[in-house]
Amino acid sequence: MTDALSSPARADRCPGQSYTDMLNGDTRPAPDYLLAESSIPLDDEPLDPSRYTSEAFAAAERAKLWPNIWHFAAREEDMPEPGDTVVYEIADRNYLLVRQEDGSIRAFHNVCLHRGRLLRDHGGRAVHLRCAFHGFTWHNDGSLKEVPCPWDFRHLEGRNLSLPQLRVERWQGFVMVTENAGLPPFRTWIGPGVEHYDNWRLDECHTMAWIGRVFPANWKATAEAFMEAFHAVVTHPQILGFTADANSRYDLYGDHMNRAITPNGALSPHVRGRSQRYVLDKITEFLQGDGGGRFAEDGGDDLRGFAPDDPLLARKVLAQANREIFAAMDGHDYSAVSDSEVLDNFTYNIFPNFAPWGGLVPNIVYRWRPWRDVDHCLMEVRILTRTPKGTRPPKAPPMHLIGEDETFMTVAHLIGPGLAGVFDQDLANLEAVQKGMKASANRRIELAHYQESRIRHFQRTLDKYLGGELP
Repeated sequence: MTDALSSPARADRCPGQSYTDMLNGDTRPAPDYLLAESSIPLDDEPLDPSRYTSEAFAAAERAKLWPNIWHFAAREEDMPEPGDTVVYEIADRNYLLVRQEDGSIRAFHNVCLHRGRLLRDHGGRAVHLRCAFHGFTWHNDGSLKEVPCPWDFRHLEGRNLSLPQLRVERWQGFVMVTENAGLPPFRTWIGPGVEHYDNWRLDECHTMAWIGRVFPANWKATAEAFMEAFHAVVTHPQILGFTADANSRYDLYGDHMNRAITPNGALSPHVRGRSQRYVLDKITEFLQGDGGGRFAEDGGDDLRGFAPDDPLLARKVLAQANREIFAAMDGHDYSAVSDSEVLDNFTYNIFPNFAPWGGLVPNIVYRWRPWRDVDHCLMEVRILTRTPKGTRPPKAPPMHLIGEDETFMTVAHLIGPGLAGVFDQDLANLEAVQKGMKASANRRIELAHYQESRIRHFQRTLDKYLGGELP
């Protein structure tokens, strides 16, 4: 690191160059929402591992959490045409989304009002909504269409047998639903930080790849593995040559959003004595010629007019390469976008289980769902890319569910070998985390004050739901 670029040291930050220092070195002005830090006072009390291992705790989540939040249930491109449906299941909730003739989306409890069977087992095109058990049928708008043997159901005549609906809102191409009629609108519910996405326009993007895998760990433990960069030095050593892990900045907003910004195109503070050329070489090695990662590949002699001794050379070269590559891919103008927004990892979390990355293409989206029991969850990874100007977004591919005996490397052709390798390293940790929490003797999980502040923030909000303070 270069002392000339470093701000005065803070006792609660990694010594040396800060993320703000890097922003101030961007070739384009960084927006205020990147420069501004946001913190909330939090204590340092340990967590009890039973939060992750107890069926009673999971039952409390089913009763008090999942019915009372806004859920990311689908992307617009999952259901582009009238009659398209999506089934979204989480914990013991099951919802059915249906695209209407006028382009709107309605969401229903996915339950037949006769004997309680799921109305649809999976998404797809639907002329109407017909139960596979006895044939009770509803129109796609949820109104009743047909009762088999109506002579045997005269006691139901005059009753409202429309499917119970959920509230639906659309934000940045995501379809959000809630069964709590009293929640504020989605943007209001999130609160501060949601406005950052207004400039990134994820509604102009579409799903390029969608991967799912069941993890042998609680959904919270799995989500929290993606809330900090602290683990990179041991778990992901291959990225330290171009990822400034310990320089990550962690920001907390309200109850429902937080973010980590991890700089790329810069050496980890754990790596010393390496040149800017080394950074360019390591990122090229990571991409392995894939071209589908977060960064542009530029390990050659083209320094794009920047001085070879510039201490931020790699960031500037990579950012300019990305601007050119992205513009060629989709026809959008990236010329005025800051280096950070085409280069760094903006890992925002929207409480409790939804993480749409910020910045500009490609964007990663995570979603975590309880699965089978307290010891398993389904983790989904979507890669969004910007839709080329003047074209319609293609229909999203179906989720590719990786077998529980398979690794993410089996889908390296979809997400790139570098990213697949990172996910496999995370997967290798999580089963041992779940087993270790069950075996804990002192029943204490100790968190770093700053680098793991997003975990504590997330757990504090969860406590508010389980304790009745929220919603």
